[in-house]
Amino acid sequence: MGSDKNAQGHILKYVSLVTLTVQNSAVALSMRYARTRTGDMFIASTAVVMAEFVKLLASLFLVWKQEGSLQHWFMALHTQIWQQKLDTLKVCVPSFIYLVQNNLLYVSASNLDAATYQVTYQMKILTTAMFAVLILRKQLRGTQWLALVFLTVGVALVQLSSSDGGSSASSSDQNRLLGCVAAIAACCCSGFAGIYFEKILKGSDVSVWVRNVQLSFLSLPLGVMTAYMNDFSSITEKGFFFGYDGYVVYLVVLNAVGGLLVAMVVKYADNILKGFATSLAIVLSTIASVFMFGFVITFQFAVGTAMVIGSIFLYSHEPKKPTANPMMKLM
Repeated sequence: MGSDKNAQGHILKYVSLVTLTVQNSAVALSMRYARTRTGDMFIASTAVVMAEFVKLLASLFLVWKQEGSLQHWFMALHTQIWQQKLDTLKVCVPSFIYLVQNNLLYVSASNLDAATYQVTYQMKILTTAMFAVLILRKQLRGTQWLALVFLTVGVALVQLSSSDGGSSASSSDQNRLLGCVAAIAACCCSGFAGIYFEKILKGSDVSVWVRNVQLSFLSLPLGVMTAYMNDFSSITEKGFFFGYDGYVVYLVVLNAVGGLLVAMVVKYADNILKGFATSLAIVLSTIASVFMFGFVITFQFAVGTAMVIGSIFLYSHEPKKPTANPMMKLM
């Protein structure tokens, strides 16, 4: 039974990683098309809220499928969410940290040019690994740390090559020190929240779908609050669902699926492998942009892609254990 469970876990690990890579690539391409198509542009912050709402509905449905009946479904939710309020609040911690992270990113983007911002924010790959070592006591070999550095630099090069211009002139009211500090703090928030959520998912027998329901209890109110804080005038003037059509609904569902996949990857793999999957998705979506949007591959992009792909092989490489010398055994 144990071996079957382990085999199932390995299958879920790789299926979720591959699916997350494909989903991330699809999101990047779909969002780019959404910005270039004709018609009214939807309010992005409301789409984030709706994706969280769809994720909640999907999680509730999956809990029902898991429990097998409406009565067991209600009892499971009542026991694990309402009666265990402290546990639910613990799961809500990442939602609050992500809210802080988003505000720090806003400060960083306002005080740094595009190129510096993109490069600095890739440090989240390294902060995630640091928190995995500190909190989860994960052991990383020297070659794995080197692979993570290659991955960070490679993703930065790929993103810079696909940005339009990459470096905007710094205005006089920008504070570069504040921007860098905010970006580094956001990277720390991203790393800590991801590893904290991983510890919660792997540290109990509560299903990943119930955890998603718990997470949504704070994520939804925070998302609504953030939407009105950032786009109050647009929402009040045009309406919450301004610009929505079938394509925007597809985007919302695609992002919701991504949220569910992230939880599965964290449960069955880990946050470091999630970083590799999302980084590879950036490369794949940029390559697809060559055919869809006329993106021109540069030398910088080629180097960045080589570093990302090389880092994946370097991270997964297991050095051979030295075999004992038979002559030594005889002695």
